[in-house]
Amino acid sequence: MDLFRRWAAGSSSAQGPTDRGTYELVGQPVIGSSRRIVASDALKDTVPESEDFDGNAVGNAVGDGPTKEELRTLRKVADRLPWAAFLVAIVELCERFTYYGISGPFQNYISNSYHDPSGLPGAIGLDQKGATALTNFFQFWCYVTPILGAVIADSFLGKYRTIYYFSIIYAAGVLILFLTSLPIAIENGYALGGLVVAMIVIGLGTGGIKSNVSPMIAEQCITTQQFVRTTSRGERVIVDPALTIQRIYMVFYMCINIGSLSSILTTNMELHIGFWSAYLLCFFTFLAGFATLIMGKEKYIMHPPEGSVIPRALRVCWIGLKNRSLNAAKDQYLRTTPGSQVSTPWDDVFVEEVRRALSACKVFLFFPVYWLVQGQMVNNLVSQAGQMQLHGIPNDVMSNIDPLTIIIFIPLCDRFLYPALRKAGIAFKPITRMFAGFVFAAAAMAYAAFVQRAIYNAGPCYTAPLACDAGKLPGGRYLPNEVHVAAQVPAFLFIGLSEIFAAVTGLEYAFTQAPASMKSFIMSMFLLTTAIGALMGGIISPLAVDPTLLWMYIGLVVVALVGGVFFWRTFKHLNDFEDL
Repeated sequence: MDLFRRWAAGSSSAQGPTDRGTYELVGQPVIGSSRRIVASDALKDTVPESEDFDGNAVGNAVGDGPTKEELRTLRKVADRLPWAAFLVAIVELCERFTYYGISGPFQNYISNSYHDPSGLPGAIGLDQKGATALTNFFQFWCYVTPILGAVIADSFLGKYRTIYYFSIIYAAGVLILFLTSLPIAIENGYALGGLVVAMIVIGLGTGGIKSNVSPMIAEQCITTQQFVRTTSRGERVIVDPALTIQRIYMVFYMCINIGSLSSILTTNMELHIGFWSAYLLCFFTFLAGFATLIMGKEKYIMHPPEGSVIPRALRVCWIGLKNRSLNAAKDQYLRTTPGSQVSTPWDDVFVEEVRRALSACKVFLFFPVYWLVQGQMVNNLVSQAGQMQLHGIPNDVMSNIDPLTIIIFIPLCDRFLYPALRKAGIAFKPITRMFAGFVFAAAAMAYAAFVQRAIYNAGPCYTAPLACDAGKLPGGRYLPNEVHVAAQVPAFLFIGLSEIFAAVTGLEYAFTQAPASMKSFIMSMFLLTTAIGALMGGIISPLAVDPTLLWMYIGLVVVALVGGVFFWRTFKHLNDFEDL
């Protein structure tokens, strides 16, 4: 645990000033300046010595702004993460524990009937195609609602209060799911209705949380400009806010995946106790995260809402669309064009912020293809595992290899891979990292196709797994095909690596490229790509039947590769504007 804390904390910085609202870092923003960057009085008294990567003490946050020569020769490091960021990460960990804890058993809960002949746990009995469609609807809904949460936060309540109120809604949804998953409720036919209501309520709750918790954690980082620091070993380094944001989102995403390991517990609980026990555990875990949110209120940096920023941004976009240029929304154009609106509730700076926001959103256009592929691990790959020899392992536990991969490889990438690439002069910039994510996603589907072919080539049921007379046992149960479930492992490994490069970098890009007044909204646009991917998954769900599954996976390989190549060719020039 101490090793994780040291890695996550990183190199050096303040843990947090007494008066966090008065923090200010003053310096020359122009690269090449040698002007000294200083901290405000509120920070000077509260910046302790901290640790670099090797555990050696370093100085405080007061240092020199880098010159051109220093930028060329000195090593760049991330700043230390403040404790407020860790509190936000714990809130997200508990929310993701709940989300994945309840959704992990969904495929079995929906597709298999109560006391199913296959021997797999179940409740509703809608078969694989119906379960895949319903889980895709849930994922779609959960990633559409962040738009509502973002508008409420940016325009009315602010991030903290939006997360607070939507957490109450979320908890109510989990409680509904628990009550309708009790054996007496399943036997009386309440499971399907309760599930649909719970999905709608939980999706609404998670929407208000997801679009705000991501930018809120990054806003806890108070250093905004590069400065030079000398470590206790005598090495002069550049503390780079861009690397700090990169590290924050790697820590954030790792916490998400620690939380997602909950499905290991809940899938075993569904098998050995019942679905109700899994959902009850998730309910109490979510309450623990809600309590953490409340207890940390005084430590958070909280920015007030900007008023009607989203309606104003939409009006700017509308004027730009009508005139084929956003410049038409600027003051000079409006004043000199006959018939134009003279008085507007924005200035030219706001128009440029909208332009910047739109540029960030363009990068997300290809991400639905990525999420379509990544989403296979929570539905079709779960069902694929059910066709294989499980040897006592729940079929829906295999998807946890994905978060385990992420938890292991995120520190390795941050500590070894990325610094080694920077030292070698290899520019592994955001667009390149996201493209690598597409490639790994395609590799995952190629391997899944290989496994599906192996299943179809194995007895006793070959291309009709769990549905042939040769595999039928007394009591109505069926033997799976003779392929060990461990054969699935590389598919989840590739998906995990793809998330490190595509999903983590996408979160980072959404925050860094968004103007301050629209960070929640731009984050919701990135999350919306997940909803579109889930919608696409629902459209192709009729292909999720034997024996067409093999061709579905092959098609996904082609889609991921083509989408990745178009993404790279369209946006590779944006790497030129990045320092990393």
